Amino acid sequence: MMTNEQVEPARVDLRRPDGQPVRVLVVDDESTLADLLSMALRYEGWQVRTAGNGMAALSAVRQFQPDAVVLDVMLPDLDGFAVLRRLRGVAPTVPVLFLTARDAVEDRVAGLTVGGDDYVTKPFSLEEVIARLRALLRRSGFAIAAQQEAVLTVGDLSLDEDSHEVSRGGQLITLTATEFELLRYLMRNPRRVLSKAQILDRVWNYDFGGQANVVELYISYLRKKIDAGRAPMIHTLRGAGYVLKPAE
Repeated sequence: MMTNEQVEPARVDLRRPDGQPVRVLVVDDESTLADLLSMALRYEGWQVRTAGNGMAALSAVRQFQPDAVVLDVMLPDLDGFAVLRRLRGVAPTVPVLFLTARDAVEDRVAGLTVGGDDYVTKPFSLEEVIARLRALLRRSGFAIAAQQEAVLTVGDLSLDEDSHEVSRGGQLITLTATEFELLRYLMRNPRRVLSKAQILDRVWNYDFGGQANVVELYISYLRKKIDAGRAPMIHTLRGAGYVLKPAE
């Protein structure tokens, strides 16, 4: 969890050198997990394709030509190591991030020995997977940082990611580091309903012991500072989550 003294650097969008979105292939036979990963990666603005087994993954690599591959070790036909050996014949330089439930040192070494670039051990946070993918993409040169405005604006609310200044209607608002991160996530996804689970994973990195009430608490803090005495911008959709949109 971030403390009030810790401030994460502004996230920079990554794109292919031609300006197109980064392409990521997710290979996992657990459809729920694959869908969750795909959703998180699409929030990054990336194109995502999934495959549920090794042979489907190899076919997708040829057709989709991904910039990175998230590869589960335990697959129903070929294991991830075998998939990677074959994949290297088609895409010798594409970065591969292994997902594995195994945490033995020999398994980690095996994955890196056959040509994997990094690994994440289950259970993991979505933020950790994204952070590792971003690092791999940067190192590989397959993706470059896109030029991006430092100031996010939704209605009369603005947030400067460089100076960490927040204002509404021209009036400065003082936020703690965690409040700032929460508001930044909401402002990066205007008019989009964000669940408590998504917010926990992005702002607090892990599930915070399942204590979703921490989200309610910080949403209330933000409302007191952002919406107090003004038309509300932060809305609750019962059973779904929260959404930030321009005041009506």
